[in-house]
Amino acid sequence: MIGIIDYGLGNIKAFSNILKNLNYQYIILNEKTELEKCSKFILPGVGAFDEAVLKIKKLNYFKKLENEILVKKKNILGICVGMQVFLEKSEEGSSEGLNWVNGTVVKFSSNDQRIPHMGWNKLIVKNNHDILKDISKSEFYFLHSYYCKIRNDKNICTYTNYEENFCSVFVENNIFGIQFHPEKSHSNGMQLIKNFVSIK
Repeated sequence: MIGIIDYGLGNIKAFSNILKNLNYQYIILNEKTELEKCSKFILPGVGAFDEAVLKIKKLNYFKKLENEILVKKKNILGICVGMQVFLEKSEEGSSEGLNWVNGTVVKFSSNDQRIPHMGWNKLIVKNNHDILKDISKSEFYFLHSYYCKIRNDKNICTYTNYEENFCSVFVENNIFGIQFHPEKSHSNGMQLIKNFVSIK
């Protein structure tokens, strides 16, 4: 069972449709007791860092979720802002992140490229992983002004170039982060979700 974390940000319906099309069982989480039914979690994200962190920490099952991730080591996939909140802090706001992954979120420094980074872009593989199976050379849809600086390079799976290289996929143990939007990336996005669900 895949648990979709609904905290008021992110396209929950799009991820429900992807999992339904892939014939995976899923549940949109509302109660603490539902977490134990889930083997994996998806944390979508659209919006600002501070708002996302606040909403996640206000969930009535947040402490239980944190235990499922950090103690029981169940896999979780964070998408866009859902990826960024796993880190310690962000230049976008003043709130402390979830501190599940070592690193910070910074703003693009480019004066030549349009911000936000919006549209299709490629993945540059640094460390291969099963999350990238059959999609490592594919393009995905991005929409963001901030990106993750991961402290441990060995956890960075892919970079993407937007005048400068930034981390677009990381994996730290059971915590997976992707900066792009699989729900807007057509068959490539579906493949990535399929890969995540397939990882033991």
